[in-house]
Amino acid sequence: MNYISLTDLTPAEVQDLVERARHLKLHPITTDLQGKVIGLLFMNPSLRTLASFQAGVAQLGGNSFVIQPGTGSWALEFEDGAVMDGTAVEHVREAIPVLSRYCDILGIRNFAKQTSLAADLADAEMRRFADLSTKPIINMESASDHPCQALADWMTLDELGIPADGKFVLSWAWHPKPLPYAVPAAALRMAAQRGMEVVVHCPEGFDLPAPLTSAPNVRTSHERAEAMAGAHVLYCKSWCRPDLYGQPDAHGAATAHLRDDWCVDEPWFATAQPDAKFMHCLPVRRNVKVTDQVLDGPRSVVIQQAENRLHVQKSVLLKLAESSK
Repeated sequence: MNYISLTDLTPAEVQDLVERARHLKLHPITTDLQGKVIGLLFMNPSLRTLASFQAGVAQLGGNSFVIQPGTGSWALEFEDGAVMDGTAVEHVREAIPVLSRYCDILGIRNFAKQTSLAADLADAEMRRFADLSTKPIINMESASDHPCQALADWMTLDELGIPADGKFVLSWAWHPKPLPYAVPAAALRMAAQRGMEVVVHCPEGFDLPAPLTSAPNVRTSHERAEAMAGAHVLYCKSWCRPDLYGQPDAHGAATAHLRDDWCVDEPWFATAQPDAKFMHCLPVRRNVKVTDQVLDGPRSVVIQQAENRLHVQKSVLLKLAESSK
């Protein structure tokens, strides 16, 4: 068993993981992973993911090692058939199998390359890593998914008492550079899987690619008041305009005029539920994507989301450890 996408699980299986995470939140210290080693392979930077996984493994009585290719270890090559006469010294075809023989579970973080939209949406590299590994793997964020964040968000919505059929608005926000689809894709899939009405709020031309919005309870709106009407949650994230994917200069020129109107502020919530919540995966650029007033105010649950990363990841670790016995 691997943990690659929340959509690989049924809603009942997700709820079981959340219930276990709730128990672990109340009773954090166990010896359930005693004698186990968790490998953590980070191809990209991390703060919450790295810290929460290492803390979680320690709280469960296990040990972990961290590999960061290109900084503390050899730079990796990904392409099959590559002539490796450049900076990459080691190929993933050797690195993944070797690392998996040193641990009991292997977590992998590998962001989108942002050169081919089709390739990144297919998320084939993470599935390939699973095939190369001899042990269960955990997706710590891939080209088009972030299942650990999605599970923490599900847990947070439950804790807040947000109805399973409530309204979830995923809104684009301005950002100085184009970002991939991993978090917005994971967030909207999570909300749709939970049974919520999902509205993607974005400027015209920024509609998410059709494969991400195919669920019947997902729609797109370019009108803020309509999108936010009756909303229980506003989840803010940036993403690249699909027709400019892999073209950062063109994307920057096309979005410059949107900066002032696409920073989340309190007036955005005028038509929402009175106690509507603000969610974001972090890190977040203050007063670029969201104002201090919202981020520091009573609507914001970003710290609760971040804390819950610890608890749900421990739940996933235990599930994978049990399944591999």
